[in-house]
Amino acid sequence: MIQDAIHSPTRALKRLVTVSVGIALLIAGTNCSRKTDRTTEAVPDSMAAMKGMPMDTGKRSTAPDTNSITLTASQIEHGKIQWAPAALGQSATSAVIPGTIIPNENRTARLSAPAEGRVTTVRVQPGDRVGRGQVLVSLLGPGAGSAQSDVSKAASQVVAMRAQASYARAARNRAERLLALKAIPRQDYERAIADDESAQASLSQALAEQRRAVSSAEQLGAGASATGEMVLRSPLSGVVLTRDAQPGAVVAAGTQLVSVTDPSSLWLQVNAPEKLASLFRIGGILHFSVPAYPADKFDARVTAVGAALDPNSRTLLARASVLNGNQKLKPEMLASVTVEGEGASTVPVIPDGAIQLFDGRPALFIAKPNSAGGVTFVRRFVEIGSRTGLTVAVTRGLSAGELVVIAGAFSVKAELQKGSMPAMEM
Repeated sequence: MIQDAIHSPTRALKRLVTVSVGIALLIAGTNCSRKTDRTTEAVPDSMAAMKGMPMDTGKRSTAPDTNSITLTASQIEHGKIQWAPAALGQSATSAVIPGTIIPNENRTARLSAPAEGRVTTVRVQPGDRVGRGQVLVSLLGPGAGSAQSDVSKAASQVVAMRAQASYARAARNRAERLLALKAIPRQDYERAIADDESAQASLSQALAEQRRAVSSAEQLGAGASATGEMVLRSPLSGVVLTRDAQPGAVVAAGTQLVSVTDPSSLWLQVNAPEKLASLFRIGGILHFSVPAYPADKFDARVTAVGAALDPNSRTLLARASVLNGNQKLKPEMLASVTVEGEGASTVPVIPDGAIQLFDGRPALFIAKPNSAGGVTFVRRFVEIGSRTGLTVAVTRGLSAGELVVIAGAFSVKAELQKGSMPAMEM
């Protein structure tokens, strides 16, 4: 009993120590859990702050607006920009569509290699004026040598056949006289007639072969010698449009070498939308302008209208003849073609200078003033109709009363294009 009493305080002390340690561990675990939660909550901020890691700050880079630009009052004054409400006016039923100036194929010669050969001489350059029959290109080829050899053989055969025919005709005449004197039997006379007719037939055949050989040689442009030279001559007077021949090049038969056209007559080619097909008729007059001469107006008479629409583009091909006596117009120039119909309509009418071209498409600028004294100019693509003096009708894309830039439109275009250029990355 005494021993149990002595050990009881010791056991009580051990229990007290054990409970204290347990409470301490419990408190420590709670604190660790709280630190872990705080650490977990801080992870996004710390990760976002790491260099090189993407971070969503709610801001996005936007591409520059290519359809509008805002200018200050000083910029507007400097560019002499003015705007006014679009007014209504009478306009003939018409439309403006793109066209292309092309060579008049009826007055264009595209010369190709008549046979395989090597180009020896090219005597012209693009833009050179040439006369009818002028030598343009010379070639050497075995085909030309063979052709000239055939000509020589055919000529020799004609000489031989002509001699035989002459002898046979003389023998026939002699036999006819002897028969009249009863100096030869009739059988000999008939044989002389047969020989004469055979000789004449052989001569005709030789002459035909000679003509064929000469024609073949002329098509090849073969010269008088059998050297194998082929010469291409211009079939008309005009200017050299293209030159593809290069001295020393070996070309196959049919390879285009040079083309010549008469620039005094050109074609205006138009692909008209289906809705405008009724405005094109043979003999109709088209008015057009070209960027090279914006102040000049040209006319063309419709000479051909397609019989059907293109199934892919749904357009009608029309062609007009252009008189180009002063030769200001050049093939492959782009043109703005105005085609007019019957009747008139009421549409917005604006100054011609308000229209600006963007990649060949007509556009204007709508003005939207703001409270800060500046103005936002919005580009809008439109369809334009007939022109009357210094005004142009807008058939689609503009309503009456909208504020349109009527002066300084080019300055707005320049500022818009300058502002739409991407910034350089450093």
